[in-house]
Amino acid sequence: MTPPHRNEDDRPIAALLAPDLLALLDESPASVAAETEEMHPADLADVTAAMPRERVIAFLDALPAERAAEVLSYLDEELRIEVLEAMSAPQAAALVVEMTPDDRADVLEQLEEEVADDILDEMPPEERQETEQLQAYDPYTAGGLMTTEFVSTPEDTTAEAALAAVRAVARSGRREAMHVIYVTDDAGVLRGVLSLRELLAAPEGEKLRELSHTDVLSVLPSASQEDVARVFEKYDLVAVPVVDERRRILGVVTVDDVIDVIQEEQTEDVQKLGGMEALDEPYITIGLPQVIRKRVGWLMVLFLGSLLTATVIERFESQLSRAALLMLFIPLIVSSGGNSGSQATSLIIRAMALNEITLRDWLRVAWRELVSGLALGVVLGALGFARVMLWQSMGWYDYGRYHTLVAVAIGLTLLGVVTFGSLAGAMLPFVLRRAGFDPASASAPFVATLVDVTGLVIYFTVAALLLSGTLL
Repeated sequence: MTPPHRNEDDRPIAALLAPDLLALLDESPASVAAETEEMHPADLADVTAAMPRERVIAFLDALPAERAAEVLSYLDEELRIEVLEAMSAPQAAALVVEMTPDDRADVLEQLEEEVADDILDEMPPEERQETEQLQAYDPYTAGGLMTTEFVSTPEDTTAEAALAAVRAVARSGRREAMHVIYVTDDAGVLRGVLSLRELLAAPEGEKLRELSHTDVLSVLPSASQEDVARVFEKYDLVAVPVVDERRRILGVVTVDDVIDVIQEEQTEDVQKLGGMEALDEPYITIGLPQVIRKRVGWLMVLFLGSLLTATVIERFESQLSRAALLMLFIPLIVSSGGNSGSQATSLIIRAMALNEITLRDWLRVAWRELVSGLALGVVLGALGFARVMLWQSMGWYDYGRYHTLVAVAIGLTLLGVVTFGSLAGAMLPFVLRRAGFDPASASAPFVATLVDVTGLVIYFTVAALLLSGTLL
């Protein structure tokens, strides 16, 4: 589980509490657990982060192991790694083993391989085997997200026996997915599911075979985290079982992990839409060289694309020298095309992310954006035409006796540029998806750069056709 974003307004409160808890740690370490018992682990993690680094381990040692593990899971990744690597292997293993299996695997994955192996060696055999099995899965799949803490009972079990099993699991502390009970046959194959509420309301002596729902939604361990998130969203689930090819249950993905996935995917898409590679860590903790490396690549691509704009202007230099007033409208043309393209690509990328459209829908989308682009182009073209005519009639700017032709050139160019921008912005995500790339890479800056170049070509071509023999 990724530590949640916490309001920065809470940090000063944590900074005020930290000295008091450190003083208590010096005077009476045994009292720290009782004094912090009512605090949420996330809030206690904020307090821990406000302490001097050399005191964090001592503070965690003063807490019960299970409580310290909860606090550790809420710490920022950088601090958590620093703390675990500063601990001895037995000391770190005592905390990590108290985490839920999926969190434990994620935390060890973040550490240096040698450190993680030393901690694994100090863990009890059962927990070590469980963790290694989870680490074998790709972290961005259902197998990498799932936890092995779930309740499953044979289908011939009675409701009373199943409740006793649930109580035993809850008392053991293994309670991450306690609200759903999965029903299996003798071979461990998933046969049904029922909620804890349904189990509590079941008649005495009733067997789970009769109580459970047999239409159980499940995913394979190889399913991508995006596909898992879509299952949760479509069916409003709080947990989904992960099964193998024979439908034997391997683990359960819970909604808290899916929320992390949704946040991660949205963050990645937003960063790509800004014209850069997605960051692997929070902005405030990632190293400056990494930030620069993530940003410079796309900036270079966009820079090279912008050079084409200069090439186009140079190509039409002779016409511009004879009709300098055409230069006045370049920002208007460029911005209108870029804005329409950015709108279209943002709409299509989001629709793809929500699985509202697929590659098969490209022709339908192209038609819709063609119509939309023409309609928007007519509106903006009319405004551009009116702008030239109004400025001329009011005497605010003298476009000469050919002002009507200039106005028509601006209007037609805006119609063409906005239509092309909408169509290009909508089709680029399809092209990238077809080529196996993330559609979010069709970022707004990239589309804007493409439309800038083509927009100028359209502008100067229309102007040359309409104004040939007059201004040009």
